[in-house]
Amino acid sequence: MNSTEKLFALKVSLIMSVRMLGLFMLFPVMSLYAGDYDRSTPFLIGMAIGIYGLTQALLQIPFGYLSDRFGRKPILIIGLLIFLLGSIVAANTSNIIFVVIGRALQGGGAISAVLMAFLADSISEDNRAKANAFVGFQIGVAFMLSLIIGPLITSRIGLSGLFWVIGLLSIIAMLIVLSLEHSKPINYYRLSFDAFRETLSRELIALDFSVFSLHLILASGFIVMPLLIMENQIVSMIDNWQLYLPAVLLSFIGMIPLIIISEKFKKTKYILLLSIFLLIISQIIFYISNLNFSIFLITLTIFFVAFNTIEAILPSLLSKTASASMRGLAMGIFSTSQFLGTFIGGAIGGLIYDIYDLNSVFLFTIFVAIIWWFMVLFSPLKTKT
Repeated sequence: MNSTEKLFALKVSLIMSVRMLGLFMLFPVMSLYAGDYDRSTPFLIGMAIGIYGLTQALLQIPFGYLSDRFGRKPILIIGLLIFLLGSIVAANTSNIIFVVIGRALQGGGAISAVLMAFLADSISEDNRAKANAFVGFQIGVAFMLSLIIGPLITSRIGLSGLFWVIGLLSIIAMLIVLSLEHSKPINYYRLSFDAFRETLSRELIALDFSVFSLHLILASGFIVMPLLIMENQIVSMIDNWQLYLPAVLLSFIGMIPLIIISEKFKKTKYILLLSIFLLIISQIIFYISNLNFSIFLITLTIFFVAFNTIEAILPSLLSKTASASMRGLAMGIFSTSQFLGTFIGGAIGGLIYDIYDLNSVFLFTIFVAIIWWFMVLFSPLKTKT
């Protein structure tokens, strides 16, 4: 990439990372602290974790289309303002219902597809995979930091204080957006059935289902894992970093050869299948094992190796597959699938925990991952993409 492309990719990755940092910080603490809110139940806690995924899913396509129609930058600002409003609502309540409403508003700032399309617009096709991998890496770093910072902040100032910090991060993201060059509308087309049909090839459907399943498993897993850490007395809440930090660092080391094989040797489909298999293994170990620090660390590392690899591969595949004229719409459908997975994972995971027990949630994630593996196996994804 030339210097202009590098700077643009850096800014886009920072916007995405700062926003995702705010969302990810809730994952390791929500199921532990949300029980202190009025009218709290396991199902409503699951909804508080996952509801933002529903509003994200509903609005990714409209935001992507509007960014094609009116330009990327103004739509990004609008989305971040809605996200800020949701953070303020969630920070100013002691009732779990209003936390759910605030989280739904956070999801209303559905800018992921717009950012991905903006990146694809501004980076040459030869460098697009590198740019997507760079953004994916930055999101991975944000995820790592969130698992460490979230518990530290919440243990000191509570969930309300954490929501205020998340609101501040959205303001920082807006300032970065303002530093970007003004974007002109890319294309005008009528949003119709034919437009959707063009963005729903068999290959794109396989990618959409992949990101749906990945984030469903993530949301369900993070209802259970923080509670398992406490129940098995693996580490205290404030010392969670002793578990998450080495797991994420080791996972980055583990994902590097997988990404190299995927890109350099053109074995993307095989690496995707391997990564899904590793996810299945991690969920099975969580389900059947008597957990201690070592087992939890190893299993969490396997999970993060698979998650980070898939998270980096999928956007690169999508950017190569979607046509330039409808990239915003295609990215919107992809991001809709991602956040719908988050919502369903949080809602069904919370419901299973409410009706049965913690461990039963892993049976659900194992079942989804197995279906996903077979769908990718028989999909038209090109092994040499």
